[in-house]
Amino acid sequence: MKCVRIKNSKELEVAQENEPVSKNGSVVFKVEACGICGSDIHYWESGEPNELIMGHEFAGTVIDPGSRTDLKVGDKITGLPISPCGVCQACKSGNPQYCKLTWSKAVGLSLINSGAYAEVSSCRADMVKKLPDTITFDEAAMVEPSSVSLHAVNLANVKNGDNVLIIGGGIIGLMCAEFAKLNGAKYIAMLETNEMRGKKAVNYGCVNEYYNAIDEKTIPTLVEKTVGGFDVVLECCGNSPAVSEAIMAVRPGGTVVLVGVSLGPVTVPLVMAVMGEVKMQGAIAYTVKEFEDCIDMIATKKINVDKYIDDRVSLEDVQKSFERLTSGKDEAVKIIIKP
Repeated sequence: MKCVRIKNSKELEVAQENEPVSKNGSVVFKVEACGICGSDIHYWESGEPNELIMGHEFAGTVIDPGSRTDLKVGDKITGLPISPCGVCQACKSGNPQYCKLTWSKAVGLSLINSGAYAEVSSCRADMVKKLPDTITFDEAAMVEPSSVSLHAVNLANVKNGDNVLIIGGGIIGLMCAEFAKLNGAKYIAMLETNEMRGKKAVNYGCVNEYYNAIDEKTIPTLVEKTVGGFDVVLECCGNSPAVSEAIMAVRPGGTVVLVGVSLGPVTVPLVMAVMGEVKMQGAIAYTVKEFEDCIDMIATKKINVDKYIDDRVSLEDVQKSFERLTSGKDEAVKIIIKP
């Protein structure tokens, strides 16, 4: 089969690999759509793991149902790419996202289970979700990132009338705005360094205003506008300036949810968090229920994810798509691969 794998730092290659076969009952599927994720960009920038076939935001058609007796060849599916143990306290509490084994064999995030930047992929049987006819393959590829945002908004406990700040206008930040608005947020602002993305965020309809994240006047202006700061800040970048801005923008007693991931140390104005008794909450992935809730919301058109898809590309165009998404000069938010 044809696939795209990591060759070097910021370099992908189109290659040929053997098609995956069912192992331990896993479901094998033809990849119909796969999203490019921010974590994929981290791998691409580092060039590691070498020869990794990425792709964990997938939708496809069943080729081999494996141990799933409720599935048949031709069924439309997506799946949670994670690999939780199922027996630890995290798993038993319904939170497999922080099981110690969750990422060890994750689809498209580990060399053990190649991902969906390929014509064919596979997923652990108990993680596969059959899709209703009312959801397209492209929409189904948006379930995974949508679930990340839903989890963050749930952790933040966004309520009716809240003022919410979102830092970072990628797909996770945009979907956070979507769910915050559904929860009744009164005012949603977004900080972005990319002006084109910032303006685009407002045009989508859930963000009230965009502000330049590197303008020194932005945080004081927003704190004054919200009369002391935001009830909730969802930080979706994962770098020191973004986390610092989150702490400076939240009101005393407010909540900061750290959605962005940093692979290195982050420096923050801790005294402000302490003096303001700021609640800081990490957020990783999603629960199984949140994943299923997103399938339902997309299938019933409660949320529209198709509007966030900027382009659909072949495997041959994946390298160019990564360069486009990281240029800082392009408004593209979400690109879907169609193998």
